Amino acid sequence: MLKSWRALTLWKRVFIGLFLGVIIGLGLHYGLGEKGEKIAQDWIYPFGTAFVNLIRMLVVPLIATTLVSGVIAMGDPKRLGSLGARTIGLYLFTTFFAVWLGLGIGTLVQPGIGIENIAEGAQKGMASVANSLENAGAANAGIADKFISIIPRNPVQAFAEGNVLQIIFFSVLLGVGILLSGEKGKPLGDFFESAAEVVMKITMMVMNLAPYGVMALMAWVLGTNGLGILSSIGKLAFALYLACFLQIILVYGGLIIKGILRLPVKRYFYGIADALGVAYSTASSNATLPVTISCAEHNLGVDKSIAGSVLPMGATINMDGTAIYLGLVALFASQAFGIPMGFGDYVMVAVMATLMSIGAAGIPSAGLLLAASVLISIGVTDAQATMIIAFIFPFDRLLDMMRTVTNVSGDIAVACTVAKWEDQLDEEIFKSESVV
Repeated sequence: MLKSWRALTLWKRVFIGLFLGVIIGLGLHYGLGEKGEKIAQDWIYPFGTAFVNLIRMLVVPLIATTLVSGVIAMGDPKRLGSLGARTIGLYLFTTFFAVWLGLGIGTLVQPGIGIENIAEGAQKGMASVANSLENAGAANAGIADKFISIIPRNPVQAFAEGNVLQIIFFSVLLGVGILLSGEKGKPLGDFFESAAEVVMKITMMVMNLAPYGVMALMAWVLGTNGLGILSSIGKLAFALYLACFLQIILVYGGLIIKGILRLPVKRYFYGIADALGVAYSTASSNATLPVTISCAEHNLGVDKSIAGSVLPMGATINMDGTAIYLGLVALFASQAFGIPMGFGDYVMVAVMATLMSIGAAGIPSAGLLLAASVLISIGVTDAQATMIIAFIFPFDRLLDMMRTVTNVSGDIAVACTVAKWEDQLDEEIFKSESVV
């Protein structure tokens, strides 16, 4: 039995864990009532949190070692400029489609129409929002401040605090410095290349625990909330999931993988299945990064120099799911409060959602907390914005899970594209049957 279980690919084991977590969670919630909710919170939640912490433990060393070794593998610092320009250009390209897709779906579905007693429903999430907003200063910082904050005053502090943008900036500079140092820098370069391999091995050890971590997380979410998590914001959840599915299938699969790269879409989705399972359960692009890099390298044939530089950047600045969400929340608020929106307002929301999604803070429900600035831009008052955020907050975990799946899917699609353009994509591996 154990041998058969281990013979299954990781993504199959993850989805089995996901299914079992749903069954256990619903059984606790509806079978045992308040007692079941307490069991889910006190006994199951810690196991899910432990799994997430194991993954997050690896994020900083993984980003640092893979980025430095990735830059070294390029061999020429000049390549970094073209690669960076292509990467950022592609991320902005996909975000453009994402935000307008979200606005289009929101206009058709109209998730805010018929929402009554928002003030009443908001009371449930008001305290949580108040606590979270205290830590959300980075999320609502100005665009200029965001760019300035990329440069670390103290690299050691950036690593200790897990500031991903600052770690990326310093790691790239360190890699370039090693290249420019020639033979004298080779010992340090060898160290980082060796460290990257070691960290990746540890990552795969942790990933074998993913099915159990996913089961615990899903059992906790549904055990404490039940299916009622969808009752109050069913239309918003439907609109988000639909827009995200279309973004993944049409933009990443159809336009990029099939249209631009002329590669089989089916293989792309099989190849990223492990990452999607972890992304959906953890609701964190950074926490999913270790398995994202592994999928890109081993399942899709992306060279480690590309995977190690493009994907950490994508986990921080490519937030297509968040861009979709911000547009939808803006429409949700305008429809709920009866605020008319013209074409100019749509453009404003699109620009704001694109800019605000770049480098979103790595805090719980960061996408929702970013929405305050977008809402105010269309005439929503501060009080109304807080009310909307508080109304959605208790249900945001389920929405955040789908946003993260979209972000991770886009990260890997862009990595494949950049690798193809840089002649660093092994198409034989990409087309291989072994990934299923």
